[in-house]
Amino acid sequence: MGKWYEELFRDYAGKYDRESFTRGTAGECDFIEQEIANDRSRRILDIGCGTGRHAIELARRGYEVVGVDLSQSQLRRAREKADEAGLRVDFRCRDARELPFAGEFDLALMLCEGAFPLMETDEMNYAILQGAARALRPGGKLIFTTLNGLFPLFHSVKEFLDREKGEGGAECCESSFDLMTFRDHNVTVVEDDLGKRKELRCDERYYVPSEITWLLKSLGFGRIGIFAARMGAFSRNDRLTTGDFEMLVVAE
Repeated sequence: MGKWYEELFRDYAGKYDRESFTRGTAGECDFIEQEIANDRSRRILDIGCGTGRHAIELARRGYEVVGVDLSQSQLRRAREKADEAGLRVDFRCRDARELPFAGEFDLALMLCEGAFPLMETDEMNYAILQGAARALRPGGKLIFTTLNGLFPLFHSVKEFLDREKGEGGAECCESSFDLMTFRDHNVTVVEDDLGKRKELRCDERYYVPSEITWLLKSLGFGRIGIFAARMGAFSRNDRLTTGDFEMLVVAE
């Protein structure tokens, strides 16, 4: 058996597209476009692109997009959706820890925990940020969402996931947050597209804003903004609070 995140996304493309958090794609792409001044000459890398919801929407708006993901089944669905829409998107199977790009993109995206921060060590998560930074041209921009480490200090992760669970979506059965490592260890049950029930022991890293700032500065990013990540309505006007499950990071 592979890592929990590999198991989760195997044969899960159809179910993934019905998860509640996938409904905000158009609004999120509005924000992305604003951040690059609607300049369609900008080349975009979508890391952990999944079924391609952001990559396809941005291609529909006239951008050249490369989408990378570790899951062949997610990529298969992404290619189907792009073909159905008559769009050309370059989808590639790649491990986000070993991105092969160097100075090729003006914008890199990592949205909805597609890769970072799911890795089992901090070093692996850092390698993803390194690869994203290396992929960018000078003056390039990185936009990503990640789990807000301030949230579990004041709230129950399990209660939040229970509230957000859509019909037929993943169910969190138990959860325990480790204050020493800022990792949430949980047991999540999903039913895949084939009707197979999977019980997954997940391990997700939550980050506090000061950590994210330090990590990005170590990779040469200068201007770093951290905001609340509101599904479908990303905005620099939303100040991050302890009540926000995810943070939105914009780094140049």
